[in-house]
Amino acid sequence: MILKIVKYPEPVLQQPGEPVTEFNAELRKLVADMFETTYASQGIGLAAPQVGVSKRLTVIDLSQGKDPVQRLVLINPEVIFSEGKQYEEEGCLSFPDIREKVVRAAKVRIRAQDETGKWFEMDGEELLSRAFQHEIDHLDGILFIFRMSALKRSLNLRKIRKMQSEGTW
Repeated sequence: MILKIVKYPEPVLQQPGEPVTEFNAELRKLVADMFETTYASQGIGLAAPQVGVSKRLTVIDLSQGKDPVQRLVLINPEVIFSEGKQYEEEGCLSFPDIREKVVRAAKVRIRAQDETGKWFEMDGEELLSRAFQHEIDHLDGILFIFRMSALKRSLNLRKIRKMQSEGTW
């Protein structure tokens, strides 16, 4: 089922998600729905708060559904190592039509649980590193607009207010 993606400034987007403690059929259904929603939105990742669920759960698929092996489910994830810097453009499904360059670590190692609750570690570089950091930020209540320069953030917040007043946001 395709879920409704909430947009900024929905309060759930700026609250840290609650840890996932139950690994059951309800969780697996939410994961499946989040992948379906990600693909329908032509995204590469989606965090539970973006669909109004305040849980520490995110899905990532850099292949956008073309390669099932690339589907990643990260439950209760955390970055445990990072190095280097990259400055590239990002977008966010909760900020449609806004894309800006932000600084992220070039390489990260994350620790997370899978759908069964088993812990694992995984390295990510370049786009995967960026996706890990972007989605984990969502779970911490941090939005990519707050990683932009003050000027870019101000311009984009003004753009959002204008779209809200026009009823297009």
